[in-house]
Amino acid sequence: MFISSAYAQTAAGGDMSSSLMSMLPLVLMFVVLYFIMIRPQMKRQKEHRAMLDALAKGDEVATSGGMVGKVTKLGDSMLSIEVANGVEVQVQRHAVVQVLPKGTVK
Repeated sequence: MFISSAYAQTAAGGDMSSSLMSMLPLVLMFVVLYFIMIRPQMKRQKEHRAMLDALAKGDEVATSGGMVGKVTKLGDSMLSIEVANGVEVQVQRHAVVQVLPKGTVK
């Protein structure tokens, strides 16, 4: 009367469809993460690399530190930027974040 009857459970024999359904949310989260975060970041890196490869003498650029100037010398990993008349600063190539339109720097 006070004790309920205990019944034996059937053994789970590795139901394949239920294990695949339990993995589905994880797979969907990874796919969404790829399209929202990973893919756009890779695209930006590719565009930045192409911009750095296309740098030429005379281009006007902005650096990550906020300096704006004209490219005077190019090297493999460094470049010189003229920030004022007669003042040149050497910066690393990857510090360039933007190529400005001609005539921006006066």
